[in-house]
Amino acid sequence: MKNFLLLVFITLLSSSLFGQKMKFKVTGVPDTTVHLIKYYGKKLLYADTAFMKNGVVEFNGSKQEAGIMGLLLPDQKYFEFIYNAEPDLYIETDMKDFIKEMKVKKSAENQVFLAYIHYLSEKKTFANKLVEERDLLTEGTPEYETLTEKINSISKEVLAYQKKLIADNSDKLVSKIVNMSLEVVIPEAPVDADGKKLDSLFNYHYFFEHYFDNVDFTDDRLVNTPIFGNKLDQYFSKTVMLQHWDTIVKYSFKFCDNLNPKSKMFQYAITEIILKYQKSKIMGMDKVPVYMLDRYYCARNDDGKSPAYWMTEDKLESVCEHMDGKKNTVLGVAPPNISLRDTTDQNWADFYSLDAEYKILYFWSPDCGHCKKVTPKLEQLYTEKFKGRNVEVFAVSKAIGADFELWKKFSRENKLTFTNVAVTQSLYTLAQNNPRAVVPKYTTFDALNYHLTYDIFATPRVIVLDKNNVIIAKQLTISQLEDFIDRMQKVTDAPKLFPPDPEEEESMKD
Repeated sequence: MKNFLLLVFITLLSSSLFGQKMKFKVTGVPDTTVHLIKYYGKKLLYADTAFMKNGVVEFNGSKQEAGIMGLLLPDQKYFEFIYNAEPDLYIETDMKDFIKEMKVKKSAENQVFLAYIHYLSEKKTFANKLVEERDLLTEGTPEYETLTEKINSISKEVLAYQKKLIADNSDKLVSKIVNMSLEVVIPEAPVDADGKKLDSLFNYHYFFEHYFDNVDFTDDRLVNTPIFGNKLDQYFSKTVMLQHWDTIVKYSFKFCDNLNPKSKMFQYAITEIILKYQKSKIMGMDKVPVYMLDRYYCARNDDGKSPAYWMTEDKLESVCEHMDGKKNTVLGVAPPNISLRDTTDQNWADFYSLDAEYKILYFWSPDCGHCKKVTPKLEQLYTEKFKGRNVEVFAVSKAIGADFELWKKFSRENKLTFTNVAVTQSLYTLAQNNPRAVVPKYTTFDALNYHLTYDIFATPRVIVLDKNNVIIAKQLTISQLEDFIDRMQKVTDAPKLFPPDPEEEESMKD
């Protein structure tokens, strides 16, 4: 009996691990190495490699996740299919025309999928022909309207076909893929007693609120399809959503918070949103990845665990390092005040006390090569333009050890007249030995550790504040700063002191 049970267990184990075979026969392919490829959202990744002989190749399906996959052949040609852990999958085709010549020998998923592709291709060809004919006619004529009716009729036929496919194959992945591809159907807008729309933007609002109605967020297999990846990407694009960092943060939180926190959907959505806006060159968009990382990577639950279950602790530590400083320097935030000593090493100054329409925080160092070029330009801009227009500059530098004399010397030689403070050597020593002597009477720990508070690990850096000390711009070159303040103050006739400087632009990047 024991031997029989062991045999049954081995048989079941072997069936589950090795029974999922993926076989392909492609006419016209020489003996060569081919690749199995898979989707992760919009991205195509290598999944497996095997040698194709006499046009035939096999892969072990038990190693793969369900989703849309492809067979990559020579000359970067490939065809796609659905894999859903079926016992066997066998597809034959020809290099001359993958879809037209394709025959699904085994795989219920792909028999439905192939029939669907053929149907769509046929209807699209017919509809395109009608559109071409209609384009030659005058809009409003009987012939034009007749063709329009035929085109609309085709669209209705396709939708009916899709609905039937979904209903008839509810147990298959293909039904969820097709359903996810359907467009949102917008109903007639509500009207008042006079027939006037109650909401002039009803169509947009309905589309936005129901954008994901056809996506089954409980099914992680959909992550492995380009349809889901493209849909998510479009949702956060200017096509659907206002491209303002606060709007994107709001709907990113709403979207991700509604997902299963242990799902692949959750992981994919969070990482894709972060990556999308980390790449953005629009000033202010860094707020999206900073807030997303803080909420979904750096936060901890009651068990001390991060929501980012896919990350190791050492990786989380690296990602979340200096997160408070990053949060302090995003647009729309009023950062902590900085109160430090000026070049007398006696007088204190802080930027909250400055009475100005705009305030420019300037972080620099006397031994920084780029700072040596930028700082004199900022002084010229301040004396010749900003000071007379109620725009103040609050410069923060390092002046510990030998840097103290360098700081004073540079400030003196370049005749810096804007507010110029630093953590001096004497202040640093006093704060170390007796912090209560200066905190909170004169300053704060945030100010003494401004490089952490403001995430300053490279100089120069420019941050522009409004009169309420809220960040409205950052990482500007001198030329960009001049142009920005001119535009904010609606000064159109003032000559520009500084043309764009590519070298400076490179140095000011995050």
